[in-house]
Amino acid sequence: MRGRPWRSYARRLRDWSGRHGVAARLGGDEFAAIVTDPARTLGASALHTALSRPVAHDGHLLPVSASVGLCHRTDLPVPALTDALSAADAAMYAAKGHGRRNTHN
Repeated sequence: MRGRPWRSYARRLRDWSGRHGVAARLGGDEFAAIVTDPARTLGASALHTALSRPVAHDGHLLPVSASVGLCHRTDLPVPALTDALSAADAAMYAAKGHGRRNTHN
């Protein structure tokens, strides 16, 4: 998928992050959200639900799924962004290891 469908997906991530975070597309079908106050989001299950809704593209609804990896700053020995992204990426692959459409911290 190119272009608009991914923008729609990124918008969902941005909306979930709200004013307490920033969302970005890392490349391909990988996205990240850095959230400064997780308590002010709707939580991981709401994120998973938002990312699992079909995406409209060229008059069609395309089914999508998401594997979500979470990393909490308190789980890091030193709260560095690169370490947080690496930990979240590892958690995402762990979620995929349990089958697609999962969440893992």
